[in-house]
Amino acid sequence: MGRDVESMIRDLVEIAIDMIREERLEEVAEKAEEHAENKLLDLLLPPPAAPVSAGTTGFVLPAENGDSNSRTREKLRLQLREGALDDKEVEVEVRERNMPAFEIISNQGVEEMDINIKDMLPNIFGQRTKKRKMKVSDAFEYLIQEEESKLIDMDQVTRVAVSRVEQSGIIFLDEIDKIAGRESGHGPDVSREGVQRDILPIVEGTTVNTRYGMVRTDHILFIAAGAFHVSKPSDLIPELQGRFPIRVELKSLTMADFIAILTEPKSSLVKQYTALLETEGLKLEFTREALDEVAAFAFKVNESTENIGARRLHTIMERVLDEISFNAPEMQEKSAIVDAEYVRKMLVDIVKDQDLSRYIL
Repeated sequence: MGRDVESMIRDLVEIAIDMIREERLEEVAEKAEEHAENKLLDLLLPPPAAPVSAGTTGFVLPAENGDSNSRTREKLRLQLREGALDDKEVEVEVRERNMPAFEIISNQGVEEMDINIKDMLPNIFGQRTKKRKMKVSDAFEYLIQEEESKLIDMDQVTRVAVSRVEQSGIIFLDEIDKIAGRESGHGPDVSREGVQRDILPIVEGTTVNTRYGMVRTDHILFIAAGAFHVSKPSDLIPELQGRFPIRVELKSLTMADFIAILTEPKSSLVKQYTALLETEGLKLEFTREALDEVAAFAFKVNESTENIGARRLHTIMERVLDEISFNAPEMQEKSAIVDAEYVRKMLVDIVKDQDLSRYIL
């Protein structure tokens, strides 16, 4: 929406780079932590001066002093790992992030500029550092990040990411029915067909310029989905239809699907509402029977009014928790259990009145 169609490939490359970088971070995490720990110990206990050879001005450090320093360092290491030094302050050399303000005037769109300005700036203006006081716990985190960035070869990460995008990338084009429209010559159909013609070369295979290099889309898997109960797949331009040879019709959601959607995802609606009300100090619990009732009501309203799929769960859940959400800050009892009886009490009158449920649910 409002962007160049090639931006989907650029977004895919960015996601791939983040994925590969996370993989590399896991590989070097232990080593980075070890290096950061040693640097922090050097700040807490600077290493002893090196012995000076005979005939030069200076001093010779006795061997027992070196042993003592080593023992002290190990004690500090132990305290550091136990968290006893977390509140102690150290002076760390940090890189300055602020860059001078400037403008770029170009006849190309920002999407098409393959120059990574952020990477260029340190080279142009130099990488300045300054000393900053921070707590040991914060300094440890900062030093770990610094060591991780040193241990990761970003050039290799980029190469692997681009290769993965080209060979294993998947792009999902949702709501493709919104751009279905053919040559009426006026109105919104003209722009719809224009979007289809823009998408066509990406799907059939072209080379997209990204700031990480050229990316070929020949082997990227494209999956498109749309609600074709108003428009039809045949409303798309023939060339685009031909690029999606496998057609699959989806079935309407069942009650079992609704229950799975409510409970299984990492950020399911039940978990979201529980966490939301926890911010008000209220502990919310749903019984299994309550979830069955919510699913049953969602299914029933979808059948009797317009079938909007899993989106119906949002409106049903909002209606069920209407009173609890409103009264949560003033409630004396700081826990609430939503059972099947409560769900029925909140919804039964609205569901019975079909005209009302059209507007509320």
